Amino acid sequence: MNRTKTELRVRYAETDRMGVVHHAEYLVWFEVGRSDYFRALGQDYGEWEHKGVFLPVSEAYARYHAPARFGDRVIVHTWLGQVRSRSITLHYEVRREDGQKLVSGWTKHICMDRAGRARRLPAEMLHALEEETSGVC
Repeated sequence: MNRTKTELRVRYAETDRMGVVHHAEYLVWFEVGRSDYFRALGQDYGEWEHKGVFLPVSEAYARYHAPARFGDRVIVHTWLGQVRSRSITLHYEVRREDGQKLVSGWTKHICMDRAGRARRLPAEMLHALEEETSGVC
């Protein structure tokens, strides 16, 4: 399966008084990685929303291995875990540029319509994701 890499530099606003990245920031970084992942697949989340397709997070998990600090360069690795007819799971690993693993985790997303009802993933999205899981992309 393909992975995307998103490079970030830890900003001061993302840290606590000790200069360590606040644990909630990693979920924001997961989102940045997720957006880059979908763009790399040729899928634009903004277009999906315009068409009435939403992918809210239904579950999230993060395991913290080591701290990131103000000024560190980090890389968010993102890849597809599972595709179902109405949901997808993405996996993440955040590493410092020296290779130190900082956080690993995943997010599960349920496909919803404008009214907040679960729906099937659109055919074009499902096709792109299924190609990814089969290694065709």
